[in-house]
Amino acid sequence: MNPSEIEIEERTPSRTVITIRTAELLTAATLAVISLITMWSNYEIGAGWGSYGPEAGYFPMRLGIIILLASFFVAFQAIRTNNQSAFIELEQARLVSIILLPLLLYVFVLGYLGIYVSSAIFIATFMFVLGKFVWWKSIGLACLVMFVFFYIFEIQFMVPLPKGPVENFFGF
Repeated sequence: MNPSEIEIEERTPSRTVITIRTAELLTAATLAVISLITMWSNYEIGAGWGSYGPEAGYFPMRLGIIILLASFFVAFQAIRTNNQSAFIELEQARLVSIILLPLLLYVFVLGYLGIYVSSAIFIATFMFVLGKFVWWKSIGLACLVMFVFFYIFEIQFMVPLPKGPVENFFGF
């Protein structure tokens, strides 16, 4: 097939959730808060020059100042350019939430069920719901992957990962 014969599907934009200007201002504010926290914590531990040279917070304090200045620059640019085009549209936000919400649930459940059971549920659910695999393949492969991970990390490398009630039941 000739590349000129390929039809490109036109995407119709959906409603804007966040504009580029809003995203830039949120980024600037987040960077400013992080830099202020960094500067304050390093000021408390000592950010000056001691009798033996720089104190523990000397260089991190300077990095915090640089990041704060960069956040001011980002905010200034966002206000000056006033770009109101879409950063995230409703359809894009929906697609992101399809992955993000189950991922947040996975992180929450991980503390209660352990990494192996949580990961097996996560993999099987994604295979079944998004991948459209049959349920027995989803569960089988998810369990197989977690058994392999358990063998590698717990038995071979002896790296303890967060465990839940199932692993405790079997004595691990």
